[in-house]
Amino acid sequence: MGAKIKKGDLVQVITGAKQDRGGDRGKQGKVLRVFPEANRVLVEGINRVTKHTKVGQSQRGTKTGGIEIVEAPIHISNVALVDPSTKKPTRVGFRVETVEKDGKKKTVRIRVSKATGKDI
Repeated sequence: MGAKIKKGDLVQVITGAKQDRGGDRGKQGKVLRVFPEANRVLVEGINRVTKHTKVGQSQRGTKTGGIEIVEAPIHISNVALVDPSTKKPTRVGFRVETVEKDGKKKTVRIRVSKATGKDI
């Protein structure tokens, strides 16, 4: 089965704590990376965590490490793809088409918004 969410998609967090309670529900962000084996996605500006890394020195003598704030992966079921036409979260379906290119027939799956029926 093909992935419903891909790198570069705009997604919205649909579960978790509300924004007024310090959570990320309702926030939108761009998918930076997809981890299909773990069913997780890394979303820009979402699920930011504090990471402590060991302090060291680079060869130039600058300090490395310390406390950093980085994005952590979020489960793919907790985000929904944002429909480009309505700017609202939507479920994703697929439409199968047969395309002929250089005399060869090939089946292509096209992602479709379940809410509007338009291609994504």
